This record gives sequence, C-alpha cells and structure tokens, in this order.
Amino acid sequence: MFCLSCVRNNTIGSIKDRRLPVLLAAGIGLTLVAALSLTPAGLELQLVPVRGDRPLLVLPLQPGERFTIHYYHSVENAPIWEVHSLDEKGRIYIEEERYLKFGAGMGRMPGVGQMVRRGPYEVIENMHLPTGDFILRIGSPGVDHTILWRDHRVNLTAMAPHVAVEFSARPVSRIYAYWRQFFPHPATPQ
Repeated sequence: MFCLSCVRNNTIGSIKDRRLPVLLAAGIGLTLVAALSLTPAGLELQLVPVRGDRPLLVLPLQPGERFTIHYYHSVENAPIWEVHSLDEKGRIYIEEERYLKFGAGMGRMPGVGQMVRRGPYEVIENMHLPTGDFILRIGSPGVDHTILWRDHRVNLTAMAPHVAVEFSARPVSRIYAYWRQFFPHPATPQ
C-alpha cells in the first residue's frame, strides 16, 4: 500500500530529485577538500646521518625562509655563519657567508654575491647559489656545528660529533603540515 501511494503522489521521484544535488555537492566538496589537503603547504628540511635512517633534526620551513649553519673554523678558530634557504621545490641555496677573518677554504667566488663589511665581519651576500642536497661532516667539540632556525639553536656537535649528515628538503602536503602543527616530528626543536 505504502509504495503504491508513493508512486501515485510521485514522492519517490522527488526524493531522488532532492538527493542528487546533495550527493553532487558532497562529491564536489570532498574532491575540493582532498585536492586542497594534498597541495604543497611548506617544506621539511631533514638532517639524516649518511649511515642511518633516523633524522637528527627536522625543520618545517616555508619557501625562502632561512636557516643558518654556525661553526668555528677548525684552523683559525674564527666564527663562521652560512645562511641557507629553500625554494618551493625543496632545493637548497646558500644565500650568505659571514666570517670574522679569512681562513683556509674561505673566500670569494668570482661572479657569486657581493662582498661587504658588517662591523668586524666580512660578508658575501646575495649569493643565491644552489647547493642541492649536501653532506656535512659534523665537527669536533670546539667546531660546534650549530643550526640556527627561528628562535632555536641546535648544536649538532653535541648530538653527533664526526658524523656525516645529509641535508635534504622536500615539499609537504597541507594535511601533513597541519598534522605536524599538533604532532611535531620528534626531531623538531620545540
């Protein structure tokens, strides 16, 4: 009886007519949410020992944001700062070198950046020289390879002296970046 009255009143057709736009809207909405959550929303720089799989350090970064490697020259015992950035694809660039005095292995590369003085320091600025992923052998105590990022200082020498680490970066999805805001990687400074 119930089905017969539905057919006479044409309520089955109207239920289908009302459900189709709702299903289409839900499908479009879910597609948009999925697409937005998978779009890149920043970068992640990882420092991983060459002979290991667990990162020593993981830094969330935005394209163009800078981080610095600070250390003391092993021969001259003079402070050095190497300022790096990442582009939107996760490629690493050296942007600036700053040092108190010229040491072995230090110096200007013709055609790269501009040499200026800032107080007692010699600075090569505006370098924007691609390094790509690179390997750094962390120095001994006294060299004190330290990463400066936002308001954090992470002394790599205190964590892993004499260990070769690879610096590499990759874009991360919006949903991953959102997840890491609430659940940071264990190797991210807090």
